[in-house]
Amino acid sequence: MASVTLKAVRKVYGNGHVAVDHADFTVQDGELLVLVGPSGCGKSTALRLIAGLEEVTRGDILIGERTVTNLPPRDRDIAMVFQSYALYPHMTVEENLGFGLKLRGHSDSDVKQRVTQAADTLELTSLLARRPRELSGGQRQRVALGRALVRRPQVFLLDEPLSNLDAKLRASMRTEIARLHRSVGATMIYVTHDQIEAMTLGHRIVVMNQGVVQQIDAPMKIYAQPANLFVAGFLGNPAMNQFRGRVRDDGRALQGPDGELPLPVRADLRGREIVLGIRPEDLRRIDGAAQDTVSAAQVELVEAIGNEAFIHARLYGWAVIVRCAPEDLPVNGETIYLHAPPERMHFFDAQSGLRL
Repeated sequence: MASVTLKAVRKVYGNGHVAVDHADFTVQDGELLVLVGPSGCGKSTALRLIAGLEEVTRGDILIGERTVTNLPPRDRDIAMVFQSYALYPHMTVEENLGFGLKLRGHSDSDVKQRVTQAADTLELTSLLARRPRELSGGQRQRVALGRALVRRPQVFLLDEPLSNLDAKLRASMRTEIARLHRSVGATMIYVTHDQIEAMTLGHRIVVMNQGVVQQIDAPMKIYAQPANLFVAGFLGNPAMNQFRGRVRDDGRALQGPDGELPLPVRADLRGREIVLGIRPEDLRRIDGAAQDTVSAAQVELVEAIGNEAFIHARLYGWAVIVRCAPEDLPVNGETIYLHAPPERMHFFDAQSGLRL
């Protein structure tokens, strides 16, 4: 296996669209790194640049110590898994797994050994004689993964491989991919728009937007300390509550459309236009308004979904969502009192969007 390094990589298409702008990061040897972001953010383009399926406009890509920027895909020692399974319908699972190896001139015994090993790792041994039409979606995806696995490449590239599966099967396949990574210790770069996949699979995640890398870190570190408003709003379901307004000159409150939200005093925030971020699970319901750090909110909608509930409310003119246990829930129109611990508050500059 090998590391993958992008050095100030930029991709500009002929129409002037900048798909990737100054991507600069390293995937460690044996790491599972996830590129995540909304559609059109540049994550798949970045993966295709690493694979050699797109030409780099500027910058360099290294696999291990070797610069591969201008090498064709076949010379990069990578294997790629796409959204589409792209299996040969007339071939059995065994033939699909071994076909690429035969094209590369591997001996029959080597092909047999690698296919057997991959089938055992992915629990496909009992399916080797079947054709793709006889397989479920999850089984087909495992065959697609196996076809990459038999290659024994330095780097695996996975471009939204689970997007065609239903929610239950996606959860199962996430487990399969995590197990596969642990068993083979491979360097993997995984692209997804699904934040759950990113948070559960990645050793680190790269959050992208409009071609620009927004933040790189371990999933829970990014969740706990988003670098800017985009990351704060993108990671988390429901998204982080955002309260935009001006901090009072004494620093004790954020002025909203219809009232003031109490704040912990910070000298650097006094008189500034900011955005206060509070995650739905960090807004806590309490009894009454006995404390000066408590705010009154009017309930607009309550969603109880089994093990948790979401309270949609209006807080001094701001829309807010509270995640809570599904017991003793309020009714529409009721006034509830909310408190957020100061250490759970996030502050961002209103103009730049950067964390303060």
